Amino acid sequence: MSIRAVVLADTHLRAGSSRRLPEAVYRLLDGADVILHAGDLVDARVLDVLEAIAPTYAVLGNNDHALAGRLPLTRTLELDGVNVAMIHDSGAAAGRAGRLHRRFPDAAVVVFGHSHIPFDGEGIDGQRLFNPGSPTERRSQPHRTAGVLECADGAVRETRIVIVDD
Repeated sequence: MSIRAVVLADTHLRAGSSRRLPEAVYRLLDGADVILHAGDLVDARVLDVLEAIAPTYAVLGNNDHALAGRLPLTRTLELDGVNVAMIHDSGAAAGRAGRLHRRFPDAAVVVFGHSHIPFDGEGIDGQRLFNPGSPTERRSQPHRTAGVLECADGAVRETRIVIVDD
């Protein structure tokens, strides 16, 4: 058995805005076992939509004022034997690996957001650091992105940044 998680962050979807998740994100979500959202959903309805698709685990982002009290600042969970930690803001890139390893020493993967900069790399002692970027606000990045994390039998089988421009 394996667990396929679709990883999102920084969707920044506000009530009354014409902005929405790209169709490519909905295609990724099709068949997801779980959804991980690393904060800045902004509107609680986004969480409701995601929860209707698959079990959703999210953390509070700095723009999630409407979700204060509903979402934790950090979260840890297990996906088929893999310990995954989540936080919105991991701080500056310099020193990030050390900070996240100290904060989540038992996590095999730390999912984070905030910067809108996709990142999939190795931290300290093999810890995987994973920022899916943003599917709605690319800012200075060339593409809007989301992520896929697949875990099976206590190991990370795949991490992938997916371009969702459409």
